[in-house]
Amino acid sequence: MFKRPTGALLAFGIFAAASHAAGVTVFAAASLTNALQQAADAYKHDTGHAVTLSFAASSTLARQIESSSGADIFISADIKWMDYLQTRGLIAPGTRVDLLGNQLVLIAPAASPARIAIEPHFDLAKALDGGKLALADPASVPAGIYAKAALVKLGVWDSVAGKVAPAENVRVALAYVARGEAPFGIVYATDAKIEPQVRIVAAFPDGSYPKIVYPAALTKDAKPEARAFLNYLSSAAARAIFVKFGFTPPGK
Repeated sequence: MFKRPTGALLAFGIFAAASHAAGVTVFAAASLTNALQQAADAYKHDTGHAVTLSFAASSTLARQIESSSGADIFISADIKWMDYLQTRGLIAPGTRVDLLGNQLVLIAPAASPARIAIEPHFDLAKALDGGKLALADPASVPAGIYAKAALVKLGVWDSVAGKVAPAENVRVALAYVARGEAPFGIVYATDAKIEPQVRIVAAFPDGSYPKIVYPAALTKDAKPEARAFLNYLSSAAARAIFVKFGFTPPGK
């Protein structure tokens, strides 16, 4: 039985609280949880202005902005969901910026002795040995979409599609592996870095999945003060925080 994480690992009390909070509210992809919280803390220390952060899958957040906003800034884990809002006129013109990049990795529980070389037609199905492959939902969540794209490119998807344990976002997939409920998972490198109960088995090779880009933008109803925080996220101080957590420049 796959259990939904609770407490700090989820950190998603998203909508009702955020939509009524004072000050700037940011809706951000779940994979940004730790790094963005630290950036917001640094911003508050430097400026005295607090920022409310709400984390979930990019798809969930984009649909929430479409239905009833509450967000001043949206940071997506892929281009598609930012495009989704932009084509509907829900993003403030001229504010969109490609903020960060990331990498895709195969993980296992920290105590697992598994060794796998990721190459065309590698036998992931055999390695699962009847267990499940933890992924963010490949139908809608960016981390899962990237993972499926990599497995399709490598000729592996058909052999494992029936063994996937789809999660509502990448941090839930990470938790499945951390708790030993799945022998393997595919997450961002930054997620693996912050969870001591997993280890990276191998990184997916460049070119096996589309470049991971995190675009950020103001929403059409953003408060005036939101622009200052969006600008801060591109500053050298914020970049140093993101690099510490393993994020890369966009497109890298």
